[in-house]
Amino acid sequence: MRHLYFLVPGTGKRYHCGGLFAELKTLKLAQQICSAEVVTYHQREADTLFLDDLLQRPHRDDSIFVVSWGFHLPRLVKRLRGYPVVYHAHSSGYGFNLPGDMPIITVSRNSMGYWGQKRPSGLTFYLPNQISPEFTNRQQPRDIDVLVQVRKSSDYLLNQLVPALESRCTVVTLDGFVEDLSVLFNRSKIFLYDSAEYWALSRVSEGFGLPPMEAMACGCQVFTSVNGALADYLDPGFNCYQIGVYSTAYDCDRILTALTTPTPLGMIPVDLAPYRADALRPRLEVILSEINHFFDHRAKHPKDIADFTIPRLAQLWMRHTTAKIRKKLSGK
Repeated sequence: MRHLYFLVPGTGKRYHCGGLFAELKTLKLAQQICSAEVVTYHQREADTLFLDDLLQRPHRDDSIFVVSWGFHLPRLVKRLRGYPVVYHAHSSGYGFNLPGDMPIITVSRNSMGYWGQKRPSGLTFYLPNQISPEFTNRQQPRDIDVLVQVRKSSDYLLNQLVPALESRCTVVTLDGFVEDLSVLFNRSKIFLYDSAEYWALSRVSEGFGLPPMEAMACGCQVFTSVNGALADYLDPGFNCYQIGVYSTAYDCDRILTALTTPTPLGMIPVDLAPYRADALRPRLEVILSEINHFFDHRAKHPKDIADFTIPRLAQLWMRHTTAKIRKKLSGK
């Protein structure tokens, strides 16, 4: 298989986020299948390849660039044109188009459907994000009633729901980076997650939504929005509760009731198994094999299936509309 270069802007604290950590987990999975390494393109780092330097080397077809940072995609794709490139798609809705000869690996079915509609002639795969082994229920006493992360939380959650809960139960609010969330999830009974407003303001979708799944893996009940890729695995009333429904009082009542529910909602180990490394590794191996075969074919054969470009869609619309008018005028 071709060597993989996973492109990220940097790996330092400035770039710490769910997307970076998910990308680095995928890199580690890939390294169990083929040779792969990180390449940074914004920040030079010790013992890490830098894209400017790498592109100075003679062009070789025995490697693949894996790009993922949505807002940087148009510039990176333009810069890497002519190289084998794969888009590892997290969020969707950025608005850019991609060439049909660029394979896409999506982390959610929500994103797969987005690209399947936007670019149906392109090779597309589904590989969900990984839930690390530390996210597991340690069966220990829980001293936190309700846990909230400030980042991505809605104005309603922080300024209406949390104040209403604080006088009635123990609420812990996290404002800043946490090294190991699994510890806090195992101390908490309920985790609140409401990202719909954040993504609406960002004008892109929730790419996967790891925190609710990680919380449930630790035995924590979840009250959450169900926007974007969260709908891939969340099932309100069966493994979670929907948040921000109708009124603050309604949410409060359900949260306080859930604190004393003897059989809490959540995902059991069998539900989480598809997101663990043991299930993802063979899946990634199949995907990488297919992608390598595709690039072998691309090197020898021209593309003859048209993409969904705006001019082509306009032409097709005109053709279909004209055909309908002619049929109606002919009385058939």
